[in-house]
Amino acid sequence: MNELKPFDDKLAGLLASLSPAGRRKMAAEIAKKLRASQQQRIKQQKAPDGTPYAKRKRQPVRGKKGRVKREMFAKLRTARYLKANGSPDAAVVEFVGRVQRIARIHQEGLRDKPNRHSKPVQYETRPLLGFSTDDRQIIESTILFLMS
Repeated sequence: MNELKPFDDKLAGLLASLSPAGRRKMAAEIAKKLRASQQQRIKQQKAPDGTPYAKRKRQPVRGKKGRVKREMFAKLRTARYLKANGSPDAAVVEFVGRVQRIARIHQEGLRDKPNRHSKPVQYETRPLLGFSTDDRQIIESTILFLMS
């Protein structure tokens, strides 16, 4: 969170003048816009710094017939699993439910078993959530719009 410190210092005075209900409304609006931004970035298969995600590993030839036809994280980025919440103190975008574990494994590049009977697999790091310069601009413009 050190990267947001200068931004936080600039807006501390503006936010202090708002009531708790006003701050909650602003945080909820920021969280919604950030969720939409994160969803678009995940759809484009890019990390917050703009680098593409690591490709899926090739499946063995003798494995199941067919191929994976869906892009990675298609269901994970839906509003059912990626929630946006606002409180007077914070705007939060997070994965909820059982998919939170899957998201954490990919976010941090951990080991996991794809199914109960398989061996553990080391997953590549694929940052799903994070701040980009576009996200900072979204936050700034939302705050300035709601303050005026």
